[in-house]
Amino acid sequence: MDKGQAEPPRPQGTAISGTGPGLRGHPWLTLVTVAIGITMVALDGTIVAIANPAIQQDLQASLADVQWITNGYLLALAVALITAGKLGDRFGHRQTFLVGVVGFAASSGAIGLGGSVSLVVAFRVLQGLFGALLMPAALGLLRATFPAEKLNAAIGIWGAVIGASTAAGPIVGGLLVEHVSWESVFFINIPVGLLAVVMGVLILRDHRAENAPRSFDFPGIVLLSVAMFCLIWALIKAPEWGWGDTATLGFLAGALVTFLVFGVWESKANEPLLPLSMFRSVPLTAGTVLMVLMAFGFMGGIFFVTFYLQNVHGMSPVDSGVRLLPLTAMMIVASPLAGTVISKIGPRGPLVTAMIIAAIAMFGLSSLETDSSFAVTSFWFALLGLGLAPVMVGATEVIVGNAPLEHAGVAGGLQQAAMQVGGSLGTAVLGVVMASRVDTVLPENWADAKLPPLAPAQEDQLKSAAEVGVVPPSPEGTPEQIAAAVKGVVHDSFMSGMALAFTCAGIVAVLAAGVAFFTKRGSADAGPSVHV
Repeated sequence: MDKGQAEPPRPQGTAISGTGPGLRGHPWLTLVTVAIGITMVALDGTIVAIANPAIQQDLQASLADVQWITNGYLLALAVALITAGKLGDRFGHRQTFLVGVVGFAASSGAIGLGGSVSLVVAFRVLQGLFGALLMPAALGLLRATFPAEKLNAAIGIWGAVIGASTAAGPIVGGLLVEHVSWESVFFINIPVGLLAVVMGVLILRDHRAENAPRSFDFPGIVLLSVAMFCLIWALIKAPEWGWGDTATLGFLAGALVTFLVFGVWESKANEPLLPLSMFRSVPLTAGTVLMVLMAFGFMGGIFFVTFYLQNVHGMSPVDSGVRLLPLTAMMIVASPLAGTVISKIGPRGPLVTAMIIAAIAMFGLSSLETDSSFAVTSFWFALLGLGLAPVMVGATEVIVGNAPLEHAGVAGGLQQAAMQVGGSLGTAVLGVVMASRVDTVLPENWADAKLPPLAPAQEDQLKSAAEVGVVPPSPEGTPEQIAAAVKGVVHDSFMSGMALAFTCAGIVAVLAAGVAFFTKRGSADAGPSVHV
């Protein structure tokens, strides 16, 4: 077929295009290729947290600098995802994926060679931008390559790869930092990226819808970027500034106003960045809301588990990563199985059931105690993984599968943006729930332990430490009995806050189960496509 000549339309539910002979365009090899690329991004999400203390010490960085290593990446990723998806729809997901992989690997190497915290932060921002290119393009390639009846299975394996990479992050990161250097945490992306590029050049085939966008909605890009920045920045800074602070309220108000202006503009633009007509699909809208709620409960709740394992149980980062393996292992196993089941019976039943299971697990995690055994935590972590896996697979397919092929990249960006917003919102809101509970119970626990009264400044410092389960060092000469009592008060107060946070996460999961009733299998007609 000549370049630019469209194929005849295919019946709904069949492959978007034939694979032809050889490697080029083979669906399962395409899945392997994009999975290798996604591995870098997923691994980076957890591996960097292990390296932060070493970076802080080696580069003499402040706490704010280290926070920017994470926040700069998160902001760039969240702000650029939907725009990056549009770039894939316009120029082709193959090209966008390859540029994302090369840029992500190169910026990773630059971080390791940076030599200063300012350069580390700058290249982390670049990492986020290239990661935003890579992730929607991966989903767009899967959407275009796999027939509808096999898309869920492909996304299931894709989810398993993300789970495995996320689980490996703390363990691999701990080993590299301990035995090599913190720079090696970033250098590891270079060989992975090279492999993804070589396979991408040989295997990936570009599929573009005949009616793919031909122009850019620059005002829409600016408005959406500003709105997403204001929203994510407010959520990041709210725990530090306070929810009632003028700056927090100002950024939230700015996000709301900009989103409204963006919506008005998109309704009038000839080729909008995010076509509002997509949301006429009730399943797509439900899938997006479900992804936000799932990420809210999961990321918001699991945020406290690391503090529980390291600060209450006294585990090292590597040991805490091992303790979380039942969660990620269950996601690795359950994701492909969920994809198969959803392909056979549709997403509604599995998604409703999965969110109920996740809710039960979160309510179970709210019952943990300071000395809960490995068996108890493993059971609830495994149950949570069993509930989350079908949602990751099913909601992704509902969003991407119900979008027209010409908007597959935007749909992929929307799915990832929903996760980022939900995770940031969950961490911020449940953080407030935790802090509020600790502020209430810590003075009561202190009084019940019959400890000497604290000065207001001392009490505030103790509350801040208790919110993350940290026991401040006792002054020299403090009796062992008093030190043990203080430790008990701090840990009991933390556990009370974590219990309330997981209870709220469980309630959100129940609401998400209700939203899942409105999902259904992707049914958008792919229409004709061309190979490039």
